Order: sequence, then structure tokens, then C-alpha cells
Amino acid sequence: MKSPATLVALLHGPDQPGLVAKTSGWIFARQGNILHADQHRDMEAGEFFQRIEWVPAGAGAATEAVELRAFAASLGMSAKVALSTHRPRGVIFVSKEDHCFHDLALRVKAGEFGGELAGVISNHTDLAEAARHYGLPFYHVPVSATTKTESEQRQLKILRELGAEFAVLARYMQVLSASFLKACGLPVINIHHSFLPAFAGGKPYHQAHERGVKLIGATAHYATAVLDDGPIIQQDVVRVTHRHGVDDLVRKGRDLEKLVLAQALRWHLENRILVYGNKTVVFD
Repeated sequence: MKSPATLVALLHGPDQPGLVAKTSGWIFARQGNILHADQHRDMEAGEFFQRIEWVPAGAGAATEAVELRAFAASLGMSAKVALSTHRPRGVIFVSKEDHCFHDLALRVKAGEFGGELAGVISNHTDLAEAARHYGLPFYHVPVSATTKTESEQRQLKILRELGAEFAVLARYMQVLSASFLKACGLPVINIHHSFLPAFAGGKPYHQAHERGVKLIGATAHYATAVLDDGPIIQQDVVRVTHRHGVDDLVRKGRDLEKLVLAQALRWHLENRILVYGNKTVVFD
């Protein structure tokens, strides 16, 4: 049986008594049926966070979404409301490494995500044929120190033409400028190994192996103007020993990157992430 269309609201604001009762009461008064509800209180900041999903009735989903935002504002809270049937369109940014790209493309093709891929942007042509294999438009936008501004303007134009609502940096080995991130106005999810800042540079796994690390990991976060410093969405680690060579570390790291990035994107598309300051609340 087909699941009913639902509304998902993410709310946050200063904590106060009765917020859970008020939001659930508001939905009940409109004959809505709550399917899932979760909340969190940041004890240090005194902030309240809630994710609530319900089947709307009466006025209709679009009207109810507008009314919920107004109701939340009356309680001093901000609210983002999404319709479960909406499937956001996204763009993947890639360079030469292909493991995260193939993983995401296959997952989208299998219908694992609540969204679609509209195209691929790359500063190299290595993955052009692979993108076409998945039925994805491929846009080659070379980037250099002297052409970075022009390249980013072209990338922004492509994002707008494709109607992109999110972007994923699937091992895209370029730094997005602050002006680009501000102009695109989209959530941008990035993935990288978790050795930073200890092992920076082109061969982090070689450095980690030389130091005899016992844990390697991956981090997915929202990109900000500060490199690799955005709100963290998901992280994971795996143990290694002296028996593992550099190739083993690289393989394990790539496996982690695929899983962590896929989970981060899934949570984003399911509207499970609330960002405040440089932190996230993830209702998993």
C-alpha cells in the first residue's frame, strides 16, 4: 500500500514549558495524524529542537505548511516544513576519485534516497563517460588559480539551470570560495577523511601509516567558508593495526567515506538535520 503524503517540520527556538504539547495540539486540532515525533533540548544553550511528521487533513499540505510556520513564529521558534512527496534535485561535484560518485549514483538509481541527481560538475573529464552511463548530464568546468572566479560563475549558472536544491562534494578536490557558497544559497555536503588537521596534504594515509594510527575515519559536513569546518552531519571510524599497509588504510578509508556520505545525504533528504551555529541536531 502506498504511503500517504506527509509533512515534516523541523522546529527550534528558546526552550519553554509546553512546546511539545502545543505543537502536537496544533496538529490534532486540524485533524492531522502524527506518525513520528522527536525532540531534543540543548541544556547549555537552552534551545529546544523538534522533528515532527504527520499526515495533514483539511486545509491541505501547502496551506498547512504556511500555517505551521506562522504558528511556530508565535511561539518564538523557527520552522522548516517539507512535503514528503517532494524530491529535491541535486548536483554532484567530482574530480578524479570515483568511489563516492559511483556509490551515490547507484544508490539514487536504486531509489534509496528521497531525491534525484540532476547532473555532475567536474574539473576533470575522467568521469564523463561514467556519468553518461548513469544518464547524468556531465559538465566539465576546469579550475585554476587564474580562472577560479570565472569557473565558479559558470558552476553557479549550471546549478541554476538544473534547478539544483542541494550539492554534494564527492571527493571534489577544490575549495569552494565564500562568495560561491553565498551566491549558490544551497546546502553543500562535503566528505573527507578524519585525519585533519593532523595529517593534511595529498597523502594523509601515508602519513597516518607512518605514525602507526589505530583508528581511521571519515567525516561528512555542510560546507562553509572555513575549510572543512562546517557543521558535522555524520562520522564513523574503523580500527586498524600494524598489520595493515597503506593500501589497506586507503581501502578502508574509501569504504567509510562512501557509507558516511550516503548516510549524511539520506538524513538531509529525509529532513532529519537541524543546523544551529556550527552544530547539528540529527534526528536519526
